[in-house]
Amino acid sequence: MLLKIHPENPPDRQVKMVSGALQKGGVIIYPTDTIYGLGCDILEHKAIERICRIKHVDPKKAQLSFICSDLSHLSDYTKQLPTATYRILKEYLPGPFTFILPASKMVPKMLQSKKDTIGLRIPDNRIALAILRELGRPILSASLPGDMVEDYTDPEIMYENFRNDVDIVVDGGIGGMKPSTVVDLTGDEPVVIREGLGEWAE
Repeated sequence: MLLKIHPENPPDRQVKMVSGALQKGGVIIYPTDTIYGLGCDILEHKAIERICRIKHVDPKKAQLSFICSDLSHLSDYTKQLPTATYRILKEYLPGPFTFILPASKMVPKMLQSKKDTIGLRIPDNRIALAILRELGRPILSASLPGDMVEDYTDPEIMYENFRNDVDIVVDGGIGGMKPSTVVDLTGDEPVVIREGLGEWAE
């Protein structure tokens, strides 16, 4: 299904429809403040496996992120963070950043890498945040497969390409072409792993 949602004022009915699909193990393509992403409920193992099949990767090796609605959500899935780290998160989120943090025991086993880390994001996008609040827990997110970024800006093209793989393509308008900036906060100093849309000034 291709579901057009108003980017500034997402209607409750449509948000509930997407959240309901996620709770039933659905996989969606949805807008963020950077590029469109593949998403599912973090508690739905079969949906996580579906995303990994779409991307042709092993769940433990996949570059999957948790998309959260706020920092309190985020703290459930990370170990106790130092004040300095928390201050960085508060400064840069919501925004176009993915932060690598130490994973807590709340992270499903099938997603824990050997390093016991997790990528966490709070996107500055009203549709994504509305879906997250309705769902009440994070969405597991991944980038779409392949290198043709141009194909991942137009929801109608994404629907044509992935209509047999996902349950809903959420059309929130034309998406961006730059992914989030990835910053590793697990060491003594922040390390930028990938330069993306977010400008890192630490």
